[in-house]
Amino acid sequence: MTDSTPSPLLAAHGLAFARNEEPVFGPLDFAVDAGEALLVQGSNGSGKTTLLRVLAGLLRADAGRIEIEGHRAAPSLRAHAIAYLGHLPALKGELSVLENLDFLCGLHGRRPDQHPADALAIVGMAGYEDAPARQLSAGQKKRVSLARMWLAPAPLWLLDEPYANLDLDGINLVNRMISAHLREGGAALVTTHGAYAAPPVRTRMLELGVAG
Repeated sequence: MTDSTPSPLLAAHGLAFARNEEPVFGPLDFAVDAGEALLVQGSNGSGKTTLLRVLAGLLRADAGRIEIEGHRAAPSLRAHAIAYLGHLPALKGELSVLENLDFLCGLHGRRPDQHPADALAIVGMAGYEDAPARQLSAGQKKRVSLARMWLAPAPLWLLDEPYANLDLDGINLVNRMISAHLREGGAALVTTHGAYAAPPVRTRMLELGVAG
């Protein structure tokens, strides 16, 4: 009989990374299914950010393999399947908020029936469409970055400390966005120091130890 069980949206097998021959993490084996979140916890220096950068293809793993829906994660596949939210907002300061989102949608695509102005309203940034990005606070820049994630057509979100620079309302916003994304068949990897509760969704846990 043929196994009809769908492959995980993302799977890592024996994944490891070292810097200057010093192990940062791994080997790691984990998976996340559609409709599920993977909460990656660990202290500073444990490799959380490095892991997400490896998964996004920004760093090359020293060992192991990454699969997306059962296929080796070639760069072209990652480009379509993964949206990455890092520590930096990835906004051009001289462009307006709306110009930034239009530019990023041109690069990465946009979900059907989703528009930048609507995404800004969802993240509480309606009225800032024409504001230069350089004039925004750190929390406002994070909200614009979250609007970019909402617009992205990628099913897999990699969220590196998404609660940073947000107040309680912003933290609840992140959780609502993750919940909605998972209800639509997406998945999310979320790094955290453990200071905030996990989003109220089906969640797996991955604990990283301090390297060295």
